[in-house]
Amino acid sequence: MNERFDPAQADTRWQAAWDEAQCFRADDSSAKPRSYVLEMFPYPSGRIHIGHVRNYTMGDVLARYKRMKGFEVLHPMGWDAFGMPAENAAMEKGVHPGGWTRENIANMKAQLKRLGFALDWSRELATCDPEYYGQEQSLFLDLYEHGLVYRKESAVNWDPVDQTVLANEQVIDGRGWRSGALVEKRKLSQWFLKITDFADELLDGLSTLDKWPEKVRTMQENWIGKSQGLQFAFTLSNGEALEVYSTRPDTIFGASFVAVAADHPIAQGVAAGSQEAADFIALCKQGGTTAAELETAEKLGFDTGLTAKHPFTGADLPVYIANFVLMDYGTGAVMAVPGHDQRDFEFATKYDLPILRVVAASAEDADKPFAGEAEAGDGVCVNSDFLDGRSVAEAKAEVIDRAESGGWGEGKTVWRLRDWGVSRQRYWGTPIPFIHCEVCGVVPVPKKQLPVELPEDVDFKTPGNPLARHATWKHVDCPQCGKPARRETDTLDTFVDSSWYFLRFASQPDDRPFDPTQIAEWLPVEQYIGGIEHAILHLLYARFWTRALARIGKIEVKEPFGSLFTQGMVTHEVYSREEEGRPVYFGPSEVDRTSDGATLKEDGQPVTVGKVIKMSKSKKNVVDPDEIVATYGADAIRWFMLSDSPPERDLPWSEAGIEGCARFVQRLWRLFGQHDAAAEGEDKAVDRKTHQTVAAVAEDIESLGFNKAVARIYELTGVIEKAAPSASRSAAIRALLLLVSPMMPHLAEEAYATFGEGLAANAAWPEVDPALLVEDEVTIAVQVKGKLRDTLTVAKGTDREELEALALASEKVQRALDGAEIRKVIVVPDRLVNLVA
Repeated sequence: MNERFDPAQADTRWQAAWDEAQCFRADDSSAKPRSYVLEMFPYPSGRIHIGHVRNYTMGDVLARYKRMKGFEVLHPMGWDAFGMPAENAAMEKGVHPGGWTRENIANMKAQLKRLGFALDWSRELATCDPEYYGQEQSLFLDLYEHGLVYRKESAVNWDPVDQTVLANEQVIDGRGWRSGALVEKRKLSQWFLKITDFADELLDGLSTLDKWPEKVRTMQENWIGKSQGLQFAFTLSNGEALEVYSTRPDTIFGASFVAVAADHPIAQGVAAGSQEAADFIALCKQGGTTAAELETAEKLGFDTGLTAKHPFTGADLPVYIANFVLMDYGTGAVMAVPGHDQRDFEFATKYDLPILRVVAASAEDADKPFAGEAEAGDGVCVNSDFLDGRSVAEAKAEVIDRAESGGWGEGKTVWRLRDWGVSRQRYWGTPIPFIHCEVCGVVPVPKKQLPVELPEDVDFKTPGNPLARHATWKHVDCPQCGKPARRETDTLDTFVDSSWYFLRFASQPDDRPFDPTQIAEWLPVEQYIGGIEHAILHLLYARFWTRALARIGKIEVKEPFGSLFTQGMVTHEVYSREEEGRPVYFGPSEVDRTSDGATLKEDGQPVTVGKVIKMSKSKKNVVDPDEIVATYGADAIRWFMLSDSPPERDLPWSEAGIEGCARFVQRLWRLFGQHDAAAEGEDKAVDRKTHQTVAAVAEDIESLGFNKAVARIYELTGVIEKAAPSASRSAAIRALLLLVSPMMPHLAEEAYATFGEGLAANAAWPEVDPALLVEDEVTIAVQVKGKLRDTLTVAKGTDREELEALALASEKVQRALDGAEIRKVIVVPDRLVNLVA
């Protein structure tokens, strides 16, 4: 073996060898037990970042380990390729979204290959490929045929300049993210998926996901948001009834006004006779529809002049049109309790309406003033007539019981979850497979005509959806009556693309989305790995699609991901300098960093060292994986990703850390070169340590405790280095090589090649002798006058008399006694001998 390991040569050589041998191609016909390991597939932005490297290294180690343990492993990779960034690039750079996306895919695929990931590239997919989205269209039609897809008018965020609907995240401070125009609320016909039909299933199913993080299950539970409340009608001063729903009927005595949405029939009726009301409603249509914006926007209202009769007190409550109430939520009207709802509190403060305390920590706090905000917490009812002294739960039940007995209301279970609006007025997405005919109405595209492909000849110079203004694409004949008709020009939300991709990875027939038999063999995914930012929507939508396909008989599996792991982020300190009153940021490669601070390489002048935060392009605290691989090799960066921090926590990047990992690679290389198959002699301590480490590292990998596995490998390495040559030592070196093989695969292959046993990638995990896992020797501390003077290595269970004799025979102990009389001997079996003199 060469004196030094050369990653530049080894990395490419062994990656080519794995490809040629098709080591990581999953075999659907294999009789081995199955293991499906999957990381959330990336958006092809053009570059793999360090966060990706950490995510995929974790999954890769598990996938390689599972292969070594005798499993048939599916570890695929693909691209979440539709979405706004490609369309933005088309507008800004004058390129086609498809070309931009595919160029990025090629770049990122090359980066992934340089890192040596054990991926089954034969199953690679991109959601922008017609082969993929055509099958998605087919599934969408299946759901439509079973009543799980429908179309209705819905409030949307409308950008009047770009002439398009904006997703919630594209509305910033009430304005379109690109145009800067004030966003309007409009009603458009939109396509929806009936996720609410699965609310109970999705909620109950969380209890079966015991291998998911508790925080993720809680986040989903809150998003689904099941609650029991009261629906009732206020009688208005004009004789009409106004339906409201409240999740907090216990606070009914704290109601001080009623608010309706701008497009509520009551509001429209008032506007018909009042220009001032009509102008206010027009104002309400500006701004986004997101929950966050409703929380933060200034609360505005218009007094209708109507009043609502309180069902218990008979008080007349003023009725307002309010900009923080949406018609699509509940009944479009709310019973406002300012003391215990923050939005109501802000509104009441602005319009000088009563703010009453009806829930307090204790009865003694009934008259406690509010400290500038509402109090939504638990407690007992106060200032609430017959409810005083009751708990919130008791009060809710009592009010619902009285409403039902009196015939003016009923208890009702409601959900925070709303049906999933999947229409997007943009080009770069899956075309929704429907046709609009003036005679036949909305008609599904016949499956034999799928995929409905996106046209290539589009331009983005004119605002709005290129599909809606395309000269020919949208004009087709109705498949039912044959008369001229038009295609649906909306495309699907890209969350749809990622809601079933794990099924297509497992089975890829040409004539249908998947083979249910193969799905049953591979699913659920044994281990799913990805960021906590996807804890709600992506995971919820994937669970919904899986359950929906099961309900209509396409598959049998109901939960897609058996075990979920959310990894921490990779972080780095920030370097900046104030220039002309604003911070200018510099990347790590532009800075010389020492223990005393940092200087800019370009001019040698100091820069400010900021906090360690998530890597961000805007702060330039990013590290290019390609540069690290070129400098240190793929195995060093892989090892760094597994070291130190527990995988669920953030991992601070440091130059010293990656350099230390590179040194360890060379240290292992030197140790592997000392393997001697002809060596003789037994070293029981080395044998025991080796087998214990093999067993422990296996447990660590299976529990994704990679940092623990790394620590054990460091420890075993030290033991082997200190051991005298023997057959045991050589066996330990070979076992160590196989232990690090999933983590440092290129180094392992280079060393394993000298053994003449084929590829390390195809080697089995080392066998463990259970007898060697049991410690039959212990280390005994020997103290004199309470101070440690020596240690003894003895057989476990050695009796007291022998321990005392061995301690007294120690030269170190005799020197410490220095002839003093021993007054007492304390023996703790298998732990301690203490001589009191």
